[in-house]
Amino acid sequence: MTEPRRVVLGVGGGIAAYKVCELLRLLTESGHDVQPVPTSSALHFVGTATWEALSGHSVATDVWTDVPDVPHVALGRTADLIAVAPATADLLAKAAQGRADDLLTATLLTARCPVLYAPAMHTEMWEHPATRDNVGTLRRRGGIVMDPAVGRLTGTDSGPGRMPDPSQIADLALLLLARPDALPRDMSGVRVLISAGGTREPLDPVRFLGNRSSGRQGWALAQVAAARGATVAVVAASVELPDPSGVQVTRVGTAAQLHEAMLAAASDADVVVMAAAVADFRPRDTQQHKIKKDGREPNPVVLVRNPDILTELVRDRRTGQVIVGFAAETGDADGDVMTHGRDKLARKGADLLVVNAVGAGKAFEVGTNEAVILSADGTEVDVAHGLKTQLAAAVWDVVSARLAQPAR
Repeated sequence: MTEPRRVVLGVGGGIAAYKVCELLRLLTESGHDVQPVPTSSALHFVGTATWEALSGHSVATDVWTDVPDVPHVALGRTADLIAVAPATADLLAKAAQGRADDLLTATLLTARCPVLYAPAMHTEMWEHPATRDNVGTLRRRGGIVMDPAVGRLTGTDSGPGRMPDPSQIADLALLLLARPDALPRDMSGVRVLISAGGTREPLDPVRFLGNRSSGRQGWALAQVAAARGATVAVVAASVELPDPSGVQVTRVGTAAQLHEAMLAAASDADVVVMAAAVADFRPRDTQQHKIKKDGREPNPVVLVRNPDILTELVRDRRTGQVIVGFAAETGDADGDVMTHGRDKLARKGADLLVVNAVGAGKAFEVGTNEAVILSADGTEVDVAHGLKTQLAAAVWDVVSARLAQPAR
């Protein structure tokens, strides 16, 4: 865990304010000191006592409380991160205009740390030219403005404008605390396609052959790429996580379905990342009825090979496309993790291969990872153990630098 840091949690006056209690819990349980700064409107949705009880800090909305401590200056100066959720249309407008008519907006003006905004509003408000201009202004100034999620809004309305899931806001907040420069807006206009999760190959209507992949690393790649400005699509195999905000998600189950979806979408992508754990084999025969335990020995399960999706993506790539593979490896009698990783990169022909050791609580089903990013030109980047978003940011650093190179 990183050293405890100082977080200012700005809370806007929207119905999604109740969800920010969960964000506050996630940040404090990660070991950080979180000071809530709600607007007066936010207190109509969640009261002062709740914010104080959850954070352990007294809460004020105006610049007149504790005047000798000059909180409207001190909070911004001492913060390692400011996260604003929900960032309403009104709050985004005030921040873009440099308004300072309450404690939160004054704190935003004095901040010299990363500022993360999680918008929430009705679709018409999010899509209004004024809001789009305000978002553009904040991003040009270095603010990180997440795209809102698509889903149920106030009442019966549905569409873009739903606040991103608190866990996803926390993911980016914790990334910025660990590495403040992790989310430059350097991938605008880049089209990214990512596979995530683990495929499942059915034996019968109940059972399947699968693996331990949760999809968290693919999700982290998608979240970070979207925050850096990319247009992101994900093909997800058996991922039980909320869709990343601002990301198009296609759900599949088997390796064959993943193969079809990835090859269909790859031609439109500038970068293709195969982060999914794809089953190498599938049962030759899938039973139409549940296999019964009838006292006899079961029939052997005959396996056949699944398509090698990464190899086909490399074979069919268009000019200038960057292809990134992942290799979850264990050492054996034939070599260690890196020996197998370098061999796989040579065989597959990808531009980059992210090699990580798996097993015994490593990589699968946890929120952390470590890896070595191998490049076809022989360079290697070691990524130390940390959050999966940190590995994602390191991957995009290498990809972004590659995209910036002049075409050959």
